[in-house]
Amino acid sequence: MAVRSKSSSAWLNEHVNDHYVHLAQKEGYRARAAYKLLEINAKDNLLKSGMVVADLGSAPGSWSQVAAKLVGKQGKVFALDILPMASIEGVDFIQGDFRENDVLAAFELLLGQRQLDLVICDMAPNMSGNQLTDQARSFYLAELALEFVQNHLKESGDFLVKVFQGSGLTEFQKAMKAQFTQVQIRKPKASRDRSNEIYLLGRHKR
Repeated sequence: MAVRSKSSSAWLNEHVNDHYVHLAQKEGYRARAAYKLLEINAKDNLLKSGMVVADLGSAPGSWSQVAAKLVGKQGKVFALDILPMASIEGVDFIQGDFRENDVLAAFELLLGQRQLDLVICDMAPNMSGNQLTDQARSFYLAELALEFVQNHLKESGDFLVKVFQGSGLTEFQKAMKAQFTQVQIRKPKASRDRSNEIYLLGRHKR
């Protein structure tokens, strides 16, 4: 029988006893990450009825669930992820690698000529365990998302993106400040304490 490492046993124990995991199961969300978006939205009122939203890095779909519920039948959510995602009412999904031009082109085709009110991005690279490599990969994805925002987010629209504290953060914040009138840091309670993830919120695209 395989013996679990201490770290994986600790993760399993944390997961089993996680308040947000239980809450997600009870309330029908696909992942505990739903509560990160719900908490940020409660503070910043990002998602409103009738909005058109893009969810980058959407699988398994908890952020899309939250977004679809809050934009309602008058709104629309477009989602993309490299992993498969089961369908959600009110969400159009494309599976593919956001880094590839043909996948991006297919996603843009799905959007049609729509300008987005909000882009939410919870993407993270496959973690290698090498902090420098993972950090660089993470900011590369965030930079691609910011480029997408530049082309598809309407003037005065908002952008919420996950990043990791450390090398590259200051530069990325500076790049966001060039595009948005305000850039705020959010660390929702649903983020695990040991995680160095934070969310940057760009308000009102210039």
